[in-house]
Amino acid sequence: MVIGRTIERLLALPDPNFAVLVIDDGSDDETARIAGSYDPDRVWVMRRSLPYARQGKGEALNDAYRLLRDSELLDGRRPQDVIVAVFDADGRISTNALYEVGPYFRDPKAGAVQIGVRMHNADVSLLTRMQDMEFVVFTEIFQRARQRVGSVGLGGNGQFVRLAALEGLGDAPWTDCLTEDLDLGIRLLLAGWGNNYCPTTHVSQQAVTSPRRLVRQRARWFQGHLQCMKLIPRVLRGGNDLRREQINDIVYHLASPTLVLLLSPGVVSFCVAFTALAVTRPAAAYHGITSHNGIPLAVGYLLAFGMAPFYGFAYWLRDRQTPLFRAFAYAHAFSVYGYMWFPAGWLAVYRMVRGKRGWAKTTRTVEEPVPA
Repeated sequence: MVIGRTIERLLALPDPNFAVLVIDDGSDDETARIAGSYDPDRVWVMRRSLPYARQGKGEALNDAYRLLRDSELLDGRRPQDVIVAVFDADGRISTNALYEVGPYFRDPKAGAVQIGVRMHNADVSLLTRMQDMEFVVFTEIFQRARQRVGSVGLGGNGQFVRLAALEGLGDAPWTDCLTEDLDLGIRLLLAGWGNNYCPTTHVSQQAVTSPRRLVRQRARWFQGHLQCMKLIPRVLRGGNDLRREQINDIVYHLASPTLVLLLSPGVVSFCVAFTALAVTRPAAAYHGITSHNGIPLAVGYLLAFGMAPFYGFAYWLRDRQTPLFRAFAYAHAFSVYGYMWFPAGWLAVYRMVRGKRGWAKTTRTVEEPVPA
């Protein structure tokens, strides 16, 4: 079972000052039994039953938050001193994570820390490798830049949040948004807390192995991103003393899905027109891209793959087991992989128009049993 391997890895962390809370959200597998087989002083199990279960990740996290806040599990510890870490069932946290994340919370205004995310099955196929590169590029380029700006976002896996910061957001800090992590991170910033990105550790998860499941997963994220656009007016008002550069970056980030939707008709039209020309008049198409000393070819390459060298270099810096030339090749494939967001975006719009908000959780591949 995936959950068994995850619990084993968490309990193996070299720090005794933590406990694992497993949320069994109305599962129909062996999650509760496996989690309940561990030491109850180190592994707590919270079971949610139908019809209250399976109402979304946000509701499950809110139940866990209220349990920690209202029960005796924390043994009288101050909310300011308690850090809540969120991991998916397939998460594999690095052994140095607690030591690397801890110093960020020495700042009493630090509300959350996000660590990097990798795919532990990246070598299964090109599709899983692209997802690994996707997360590395986002964290190594965009999250590092946002750390300097002060607008770091949170992800659903590998987020650490101060309990006092969650209390400041009320009885339900996580919303029913499909990207409850993005929503939480922005509302923490609006409340005056600071978010940080820790680049020296990571959590790994399973990459999706099916293109169809990948598009559905990204459509869910896209739809959640569109839902979070309702926060733009609050961000523009500045929240709790947000700086101008923070406001600009957050607004751009929230509005970026609309750019994907606006660009998609033009991209599709160009691809269809060029493909039709290449099929019906291949000589004319070849002459068009190679004439004028190759300038059209160079321009086309820059438009399609201009960022590939930067993506490849960033990936190579994080994954030195991948040769530099191969990282550059992956980066060119990654540029094509990015077009996946166009169908995912319009699928999200279609679902919103039809009033659909719920999604089934992403299916995970069964892993080998944890060795004794």
